[in-house]
Amino acid sequence: MIAVELSGIWKRFPGVIANSNINLIVEQASVHAIVGENGAGKSTLMKILYGMQKPDEGTIKVNGTTTVFSSPSDSIAAGIGMVHQHFMLADNLTVLENVILGSEPKRGLSIDFTKASNRIKEISDSYSLGLNPDDLVSELGVGDRQRVEILKVLYRGARILILDEPTAVLVPHEVDELFEALRGLKSEGITVMFISHKLDEVLAIADEITVIRKGTTVTTLNTKTQKVTAEELATLMVGSELPTPETRGSTVTNRVVLAVKNLRVESGQVKPHVDDVSFDIHAGEILGIAGVEGNGQSELVEALMGTKLSTGTIFLNGVDATNWSTRQKREAGVAYIPEDRSRQGLLLEAPLWENRMLGHQSQSPNSNGFLLTPKAAKADTQRIISEYDVRTPGLDVLASALSGGNQQKFIVGREMSGEPKLLIASHPTRGVDVGAQAAIWDHLRDARARGLAVLLISADLDELIGMSDSIKVLLRGRFVADADPKSVTPQELGNAMTGAKAVV
Repeated sequence: MIAVELSGIWKRFPGVIANSNINLIVEQASVHAIVGENGAGKSTLMKILYGMQKPDEGTIKVNGTTTVFSSPSDSIAAGIGMVHQHFMLADNLTVLENVILGSEPKRGLSIDFTKASNRIKEISDSYSLGLNPDDLVSELGVGDRQRVEILKVLYRGARILILDEPTAVLVPHEVDELFEALRGLKSEGITVMFISHKLDEVLAIADEITVIRKGTTVTTLNTKTQKVTAEELATLMVGSELPTPETRGSTVTNRVVLAVKNLRVESGQVKPHVDDVSFDIHAGEILGIAGVEGNGQSELVEALMGTKLSTGTIFLNGVDATNWSTRQKREAGVAYIPEDRSRQGLLLEAPLWENRMLGHQSQSPNSNGFLLTPKAAKADTQRIISEYDVRTPGLDVLASALSGGNQQKFIVGREMSGEPKLLIASHPTRGVDVGAQAAIWDHLRDARARGLAVLLISADLDELIGMSDSIKVLLRGRFVADADPKSVTPQELGNAMTGAKAVV
């Protein structure tokens, strides 16, 4: 039986055709993957199915019934739930309050919080989500926020799940656990529509794979009856082979760019977020930090950027920068790719050329030292768009109008501008397609060869191993192991990250 059928779907925006005559059939009780390069129209198509956008043309059938969705509430009523690539959570509410929002269980005239809490705990335990209903969302890392979104969908009892990049922040064993849960859901008759740029994961979980390119469907492949490879998918998506994040030759020098001594970030609880961490990064070196989300990576980065109170010392190029402001560090050549582009890296309702200035307002070409220089900023924005292949109709387009991957490419281009001395990169290729991923790796390698020092935090262990000159494992705020990228495997690194086994 067919769960979802989309026929002749068109969606146009000013200057952009996001979906062009898309046709898609999804069988009930299956995992159907949708792949394509950044800006191919995948997220727009799913927003149409979820009632967030209305198609200009075309029909939608759910379980054989033609339907029109005017809002997400219509879609939810039809048994469809969506986990978005960019989180839809209220930071000032608890996990429980976010999950039940709009679907509150009642006891008389009041909300039955006990019933809701018990149900949330039951779902969290069943699918190994590890969430506490009473935790504030503002205190959660990116990985936990992703799991709250998945929990919201499961709580509402959806029979058709749309998952947009659900594994972007998960380590290998967490991906395995999620996939096991998805197989269990499938066995219960639930349909999963799975969007991902990680082609090996797509091949591991999907029954069918639909490739979308330049807004239209290219083909649908059945993994049960056809032999499908990641290389084949990459070629169908972007017309190029699957890239690998190899470091090539070493460029590490003896000059220390960043020296961190006994860094500590308090948590307000017994154990600090970051506990007595020390390390050096040299010019021409990429130091990779491996760790499960929530083990202190975010707090470490915030302390280094001057946005989180800490103790210890931080030296930049031999100068004590412990008490420097974020602006001082920026002006000293520190670039920063944040882990959450929409919350920390962009002003979504501002045009791209204004986002070019963000975090660099006092620096050329955005300023002459006294006043902002919009004309120069616009010219440099156009350079970034060209060099980093940011798909956009123009400079005045709002950042929110770009796909997630194109937003990420823009941020990387902005932060790599001006020959920075140190790059703090949190998940620099998260949510980008294989072509853009390869381009970002090339830019990082080229800058590294010119002497850039890089602190790389990534949930993609292949990326971490392939790009890093050395790796440190962070667990519960402390470095617990060093790993040699030349010999360590993703499985060994994953074991060390969870404390299951030390790296050998």
